[in-house]
Amino acid sequence: MINPVILKKVVNDALQEDIGFLDITNEIIDRDLTGRAYFLAKEDFVISGIEVAKEVFKQLDGELVVSFNKKDGDTVRRGDRFGFVEGRLCSILTAERTALNFLQRLSGISTLCSLLSKKAGKFGIKILDTRKTTPLLRSFEKYAVKVGGAYNHRFSLTDGILIKDNHIAVIGSVKKAISLAKEKKTALLKVAVEVKNLKELGEAIKAGADHIMLDNMSPEDIRKALSMKKNGITYEVSGGINSENFDNYLIKGIDYISLGFLTHSVKAVDISLEIEG
Repeated sequence: MINPVILKKVVNDALQEDIGFLDITNEIIDRDLTGRAYFLAKEDFVISGIEVAKEVFKQLDGELVVSFNKKDGDTVRRGDRFGFVEGRLCSILTAERTALNFLQRLSGISTLCSLLSKKAGKFGIKILDTRKTTPLLRSFEKYAVKVGGAYNHRFSLTDGILIKDNHIAVIGSVKKAISLAKEKKTALLKVAVEVKNLKELGEAIKAGADHIMLDNMSPEDIRKALSMKKNGITYEVSGGINSENFDNYLIKGIDYISLGFLTHSVKAVDISLEIEG
């Protein structure tokens, strides 16, 4: 669930961004004219963001009545009329684009996550998101990831120790970085480290890393890395993976695959809002 405080603030800011101080075009519409509009699916997708869309209409005009015959996580089919908004038509038209922007993007994320998670699940692999999110929309996008059946990685830098290549470059070696991290960790924190080759992997295993990210490794090297895996260590594969080569990384023994493109370059689904005639 999205934090309600964040939900209200982000929706308010989005409406301010889109409306400015006045919807000039709507000045030609009688404010007392009422009617109903429906959300129309123009493709199949897994829906996410219903409460966000509702909040948009609520903030714009509290007298609008918004209803959906689907819930987040449901599959919507092309041609479905899956939601309705009733009330002042000028209010519906003003809120239309902001509501659609949220609904289309979040549903795009949940749809992609659903597809990839089902594929990966057959190999015992969980799909993770990353921090490569739209600034200030992380709560929304990570919510959509979960709706689609994937899992959240760190929400912020506070959530875990993850030693990446630039940390190693600054500190000097994988071994030294892990040693320093172990001095800082608590009983509830694991030490995760990113490695880019088998040599660094061996160093990370010997130094006692709890979780190892195999970054930009080929499927061949990943298979070699699996032969080096020790009990208690989890493997995450990341880097260089896209929709076209994803299937090449479905290798049994991997625990997680983390994918930045789940959020940073996802395609929004095609939804429109139509006024009933």
